[in-house]
Parts: sequence; C-alpha cells; structure tokens
Amino acid sequence: MLLKSSLSIATVCVGLLLSTSSAFAADSCATGKTLKDGVLTIATGNPSYFPWVLDNDPKAGKGFEAAVAYEVATRMGFDKDNVEWTTASFDASIQPGEKNFDFNLQQFSITEDREKVVDFSVPYYSAAMAVLTRKPIQEKGAKPELESLKGLLWGASSATTGVPMLNKLIKPDDKPLLYNDNNDVVAAMKANQIDAALFDLPTAMYLGAVVLDDGVVLGQFPADRSENPDQFGLLMTEGNPLKNCVDEALEAMKEDGTLASIEAEWLQQTTSVPLIK
Repeated sequence: MLLKSSLSIATVCVGLLLSTSSAFAADSCATGKTLKDGVLTIATGNPSYFPWVLDNDPKAGKGFEAAVAYEVATRMGFDKDNVEWTTASFDASIQPGEKNFDFNLQQFSITEDREKVVDFSVPYYSAAMAVLTRKPIQEKGAKPELESLKGLLWGASSATTGVPMLNKLIKPDDKPLLYNDNNDVVAAMKANQIDAALFDLPTAMYLGAVVLDDGVVLGQFPADRSENPDQFGLLMTEGNPLKNCVDEALEAMKEDGTLASIEAEWLQQTTSVPLIK
C-alpha cells in the first residue's frame, strides 16, 4: 500500500512539474518581446467582418480570425485578460516602420514584396479567390467560366493580391478599375460602375449576403488555377523577436488539429460555391 501511495504521489508530482514547465516555456518565449510587458496587443481592421470577426467585436473571440488570435495567445502564455485589441488600417500595416500591435491579422496575404518590409508568421489559412458580382450581371449571362468572366468590367483594391491574379488568370477585355480599398470596390459595384471583383471566398460570401442587396458569389478558383494561392499570415514589424513564438504556436495548432477545427467551425459554409472552369 505504501509503495502504491508513493508511486501515486510521484506521478502527481511529475505531472505538476511537466505542467509547470510547459506553462513556463509558453510564458518565457514571449517575455520581454511584446509592446507592453505581460500583455499581447493584437490588431485587426475597423470594421472587421464576418466570418473573420463577428459583430465587429474581436474581444468576444467569435469568428475565424478572432478565435485563431486567442488560441495563439493562449499557447504563448497569455490568458484572455492579458490580450488587448487595437485597430490598424490595411495599407498602413503593410508599410515599413513601427506598429501599434504585436501582431495583426486581417487577411494579409504573404508576398515577397511585403516580406521585404514586414514579417509574417507561418500561414494560418489558404484562401481560395472568388468572384463577387450581382444578380443583374448573372441574369445577363455571367457564368463561372473564364471566357464569360473576360467580358465583365472588373474592379479591385490596388493594395491587394487580387490585381495580379485578375490580370494574369482572367485577363479581362477591359482594364480593371482600381480603388483605394475593398469598401470602395463594393461601393463601385453598388453604383453600377463595375460588374465584378475578386475577394477571398469567405469575404466574398459575407459581402454578397450582407453588404450587397443582390450580391452573388459566382464561383471560386481552385488552388491549382493560381500560381501562388493566397496564404494569410499574422503580420508583425520586420525583425520582430516574437515571430518564433507565434510560429511555434501556429505549428502546434496545425499538428494537433486545433486550427482545422477552428476553420471548420467558422468557414465550413464556404464549400458550396462552384469551381470556375
């Protein structure tokens, strides 16, 4: 009986030691590397949209990117009370210089040009690109086929990776109209200035269902139709020492299936959109 008790106590002690060591490792990785000591500052856009963030409230942890952010924070040793949210514009975030955040996630595509001035984590999402249009355009004969798409009048945000994909893959008959951001692109669609635009699939579905009264997600491009399918990464200042901690957290989330579970919970509805031929 004494032997069993001793073994049980030893087992508990080892378990506590391992648990304490894991917590210490998570905490120590980020120690001295955040903007505020003991606090992780995370940025997103304003407004931030479903399904990335619900109700423009990332603090609630609802929506794909909000859930990813909190899971990364937890694995780095920060509980919810030690996470602060801020906002930063897309264009300002991809420019060189100091930031008001430790990391930022608002569907930043990882590109070689951007990596020259900022750092990205390993990818947390591979995004299919989708065509957003309106019912009147579809009723006039627009189809999820490349030949049909060439004849549409396109718009795009000049800051996104949709522009090179549009020019190289779709090759529209008329030169696309460029706008400052995605909000301006949607406004142009509402004003009948353009017929269609490219967005990542979840964003296209949100805009088509909520922002446009008559929006239609015409189709999506499979990954093999693009030379470099969009991959989203957490954005940080160039040379940020926190990058290794963030990468370790994301890799662990991939390995144990947590990242896939979060994606299934918030993005599973995107699978019903037809592929573009």
